[in-house]
Amino acid sequence: MEVAAYQPYIDPDYDSLIERIYPARVCIDNETCRDCTLVKVDSANKHGILLEMVQVLTDLDLVISKSYISSDGGWFMDVFHVTDQLGNKLTDKSLILYIQQALCATRRGGLSKEIQGSSQRKHFGPRHVSSEHTVLEMTGTDRPGLLSEMSAVLAELACHIATVVAWTHHTRAACIFYVEDGVKGGPITDPERLAQIEEQLENVVEAHHAEGERRSVRLMAPVVGRMHTERRLHQLMFADKDYEQCSCCRSSSCGGGGTRGRYKHRNGCERAHVLIESWKDKGYSVVNVQSRDRPKLLFDTVCVLTDMQYVVFHASVSSEGSLANQEYFIRHRDGCTLDSETEKRKLAQCLLAAVERRASHGLRLEVSTQNRPGLLSDVTRVFRENGLSITRAEVGIHGERAIGSFYVTEASGNDVNLSTVELVKKEIGGSVSIVNMSSGVSTPQGPLSAGLISRSGDEKPRLSLRSLIWSQLERFSSNFGPIRL
Repeated sequence: MEVAAYQPYIDPDYDSLIERIYPARVCIDNETCRDCTLVKVDSANKHGILLEMVQVLTDLDLVISKSYISSDGGWFMDVFHVTDQLGNKLTDKSLILYIQQALCATRRGGLSKEIQGSSQRKHFGPRHVSSEHTVLEMTGTDRPGLLSEMSAVLAELACHIATVVAWTHHTRAACIFYVEDGVKGGPITDPERLAQIEEQLENVVEAHHAEGERRSVRLMAPVVGRMHTERRLHQLMFADKDYEQCSCCRSSSCGGGGTRGRYKHRNGCERAHVLIESWKDKGYSVVNVQSRDRPKLLFDTVCVLTDMQYVVFHASVSSEGSLANQEYFIRHRDGCTLDSETEKRKLAQCLLAAVERRASHGLRLEVSTQNRPGLLSDVTRVFRENGLSITRAEVGIHGERAIGSFYVTEASGNDVNLSTVELVKKEIGGSVSIVNMSSGVSTPQGPLSAGLISRSGDEKPRLSLRSLIWSQLERFSSNFGPIRL
């Protein structure tokens, strides 16, 4: 006779006891700093809370110029220096209210009923999460015309594309489509139809893959609690092992210690550098990331650390002119530090991939036109027929109009000839505007921009977190005030 092991009863409300005794506090401070708003968060700690809070600010297209983080001892304290896209402080009372509610919701597991039904939720809520559409995820080898062929198949099968986000990195591609029934409206839930659509798309992706080459096509019915789209793209590309092609430049060892890489970066090298060192006295691995500054950089790096099961205990993030400096004190979730060179190298490669994925090359085109069935198929077909390759795309529906951002290059990878762009504009119709010429660095323009961006060109000496974090956090945490609703 088997004897069941004793399992003590644990009240399901126990996990939220600390939160009820010590609820999260969020203070929006416009008095301390002359040129930015301080968003101060004081909360009981949990794994992933840093990413959730950065995600809230990122989805609001706010610019984070600095951040100080501490989460030792089961308590989380963070200070974000933020502005809007124009470099102004946050003064909109409805925006401030939404930030306070949304950051507190990261602890409670959701927004309050009042804010869920309010105009603030509709106006400021996240644009990168959907639980109302059928979801298509694809990873595979990048090639010209892939997005065009997939969207053509979806149009032929009467699937209306509500949103699509696509990234490419090195030779790999990942995209997420949110689709609905083009005839009946609403999500596609019939298992037989889902299987038919998935099979047709699998044929498109498989057509240009060699035997044994990695690829994946998944079509899923809607579920509650859908993951943030851009975080999911990071996960898809990580699972596809796009990081294996990443390496530091020859002037520094990828993941190794030393200061040579930092010196070279400050003398003109535009590639990202990752240095991982051990602080044995305190039991931390210290990760330094230096790269060109760009939108959503903080979100991207914290995504990787969280999904690789690393815990950030302290961090200091800042920008110096066109460079971003990120310093993280981490351990693995099991409490271990990174001891082997293999671990360090893999983490360094994954951080480099996170920095590079969104830094797309090419000409950025903004397209705005009347929405209609098969629109994405037609637009991407025009790109393909004119010899253009899409390196990154984000398209969504806003009322009766479809609005999209496309980064395009020649199929050979060279810059686009502007005469070709004029032909494309005539064929697409609607409004097509050239936003910027990109050479691997995204610029803070338009709806895609948010994140860690320097607000001035002043170069300030970088101070290590080892000498500053304790005094900085003590000074900032002493200014925490009660939440003002």
